[in-house]
Amino acid sequence: MKHIFRNIAAVVLGLFLGGAANMALIMVSGYIIPPPDGADVTTMEGLQASMHLFTPINFLFPFLAHAFGTLAGAYIAAKIAGSKKRMFALIIGGFYLIGGIANILMLPSPMWYSILDISVCYIPMAWLGWKLAGGKK
Repeated sequence: MKHIFRNIAAVVLGLFLGGAANMALIMVSGYIIPPPDGADVTTMEGLQASMHLFTPINFLFPFLAHAFGTLAGAYIAAKIAGSKKRMFALIIGGFYLIGGIANILMLPSPMWYSILDISVCYIPMAWLGWKLAGGKK
């Protein structure tokens, strides 16, 4: 019974804290790498309309946010889970992968970015989070 509560907490906290890490990086990204002139990144509609103005450097922080958010969430889940730590880390990666696919479908990003984001940011980062947490099954 104890493992059930720990495992549920692992998923909930992994998703919440991984999402917080993701959002923190997205929030500071505009101060470090400003959006292109004329781009409205405050609304989804504005972002969709201005994606064609983005250069590769503008995709750096979204990539880092997706990768680090997944890594942090998976690490936390693997640390908290009472059993099957790798599975719970990968569950976090799976949730974020679904979010990444939804993001790609909603925002017209370049194909190179979509492929890079999907192939590197989610399942590999979840596995790395598990390894960094001790790598125990």
